[in-house]
Amino acid sequence: MSDTSSTSPFLNVHQVAELLHLNEKKIYQLASDGAIPSTKVTGKWLFPRRLVEQWILESCHHGVLADRLMVTGSDDPLLSALIMRLNQQQQGHAFYGYSVTGTQLGLSLLSQGRADVCAIHWGRAEESELRHPALVRSHSGYRHWVLVRLFRRSQGLIIRAEDRHQPHDPSGLFGGNRRWAIRQEGAGSQRFLKEWLAGHQLRLEQLNTQVVAYSEREIASLIARHEADIGPGTLSAANEFGLGFIPITEEAFDLVTPRNVYFRSLLQQMFDYLHSAAGLTLAQSLGGYTLDECGKLLWRGDDVQHT
Repeated sequence: MSDTSSTSPFLNVHQVAELLHLNEKKIYQLASDGAIPSTKVTGKWLFPRRLVEQWILESCHHGVLADRLMVTGSDDPLLSALIMRLNQQQQGHAFYGYSVTGTQLGLSLLSQGRADVCAIHWGRAEESELRHPALVRSHSGYRHWVLVRLFRRSQGLIIRAEDRHQPHDPSGLFGGNRRWAIRQEGAGSQRFLKEWLAGHQLRLEQLNTQVVAYSEREIASLIARHEADIGPGTLSAANEFGLGFIPITEEAFDLVTPRNVYFRSLLQQMFDYLHSAAGLTLAQSLGGYTLDECGKLLWRGDDVQHT
């Protein structure tokens, strides 16, 4: 290839055919089937060089990168505790990474090939069957992805410990003296808060917002440190910091991952642990989790009946 083609972030059909030692007809077929990272621009197939190179590595026997799993997206205390325990079990033979970014940014990182798994939540559990696939389809690469249930969890408002025994008339939560901690845009908890406020004919701008937090646990930490009085979050995050909690809804907490990553043993071990006695005990101790659908395959991006 020329110097220009070797530095371009995209490959054309001919270049991919040369790279894989296949004929161009086969490359067109792979692209049409969604089997190789690609996109169609003005009728021409383009292949992101970095994603194609990663695809080649992971297509090798068991995948060269099968000894690590990078998880991003939404924050959750049970998921964090699970990953810490699995890393201890691996004892350096493999590695789980977990970087909290919020749902939307996590999906963007997944679409760029910078993460293997993205944790998402985007509203009430009973609506997740429609909401989650719709959200996932708004990101490039979704045809290569699957959606898997991790658990359901109790979502609501985290409050100060000293307020937990007081009556909580919703109208009283909006007073000017209530210092709110909110989440960044693109976080599932921020979406939840906006919808809950809309149900009370209120907007986010009407809250006495003191600070923006970037995880469930940062919300809880701010309230525990008396830098805020109330904010959106889960029962498990409230319990972890000894705070009060106002339950509002149950939400689905799902994982999005490429099809080939779904079969990695490291991902399957996450589901296995949560089904074990140790995993069930861990979830019960944190509080607010339902694990009966853990590991259930919910949706495939290549299923034309649901796209």
